[in-house]
Amino acid sequence: MTQQTTTRQSAGRPAAGAPAFRTSTKATSAQKRAPWILLAPFLALFLLTFVIPIISALFQSFTTVDREGLFGEDGVVGRFAGFDNYVIALQDSGFVASIGRMLLFGIVQVPVMIIACTILALLLESASARWPGFFRAIYFMPYGVPGVIATILWSFLYVPGLSPIVAGLQSIGLQPDFLGANSVLWSIANIVTWTYTGYNMLIIVAQLKSIPGEVYEAAKVDGANAFQVAWRIQIPLIAPALVLTTVFSIIGTLQLFAEPQILSTVAPAIDTEYTPNYAAYTNAFAFNEYGVASAQAVIIALAAFILSFAFLALTNRPPKDERDRRKRAKRDGLEARTALQTRAAAGSTVTTTAEPGLPARTGLQNGTKGTDA
Repeated sequence: MTQQTTTRQSAGRPAAGAPAFRTSTKATSAQKRAPWILLAPFLALFLLTFVIPIISALFQSFTTVDREGLFGEDGVVGRFAGFDNYVIALQDSGFVASIGRMLLFGIVQVPVMIIACTILALLLESASARWPGFFRAIYFMPYGVPGVIATILWSFLYVPGLSPIVAGLQSIGLQPDFLGANSVLWSIANIVTWTYTGYNMLIIVAQLKSIPGEVYEAAKVDGANAFQVAWRIQIPLIAPALVLTTVFSIIGTLQLFAEPQILSTVAPAIDTEYTPNYAAYTNAFAFNEYGVASAQAVIIALAAFILSFAFLALTNRPPKDERDRRKRAKRDGLEARTALQTRAAAGSTVTTTAEPGLPARTGLQNGTKGTDA
């Protein structure tokens, strides 16, 4: 017994001559500062490039500048304008028309691009695909081309006399007008689709690679063909990636700027208010109406938020049978609660209406348990 006690005591002490280390569960001050030190560069850039510009735009959207003289040579005075800038922005028919134009653009272009990138991702991740890495790089390569350069390259393919595409179509009797008033919007949609399809494809490919191999083996045992695997297994499991790419595309649609600005040099149908961002840019840097431009930027941000939130709410809705089950459960819960309240009220009524001179009977004596039923 003495030997065991000695062994236990010696086990809790360091050996003779060994350095003693003091352990503590509390983090030291250096450990507490380390995460903030590592995050400091990101937080500084985030504040300078995101938070501060948003606050500045919100502030400027409620201010205006009064200029004295023809060009403001006699003085410039800033003042609070309230919601006047928002009223001016919403009364601008060109700005409102640009928002409607981008909604039409998104309704057509976004589904086409999402379907195209989904098909490409499914083909590259199929069992019979050859050289998938090479083709992934090829499809992603347009995203590496800056938007301005891509628009200049495509403008040469749209301008008659320079475009081999236009010349080829004219040789078979067609007269295409890619820069006309009725077609230039879809010419821009073609550039955007060409640029971002590969990028969205990689997001979907990453989601496809996360599907366990056992799922494909089970489908193969059940005799599912390639189309059934894609339709019943892969597409439902990549739904989060499809939602993510669609939300990014909706936001990017309202931010369209570089493509129409570059094409405006060769397409007379594109004016300075062709897209909402282009209209805000024109007001800020052509007319020096920074308050109106800031109000337009805030409206664009709100529109992007509302559209994205509506899409997420629509895609996150539970199936119809799940909604019906929840409604039934809620209705049953309300009926049960009403029944309990009725029984409790009946018990209290019997208790309060006892005969005079007799002791009042409780709910248990009346055959009820009150609210514990």
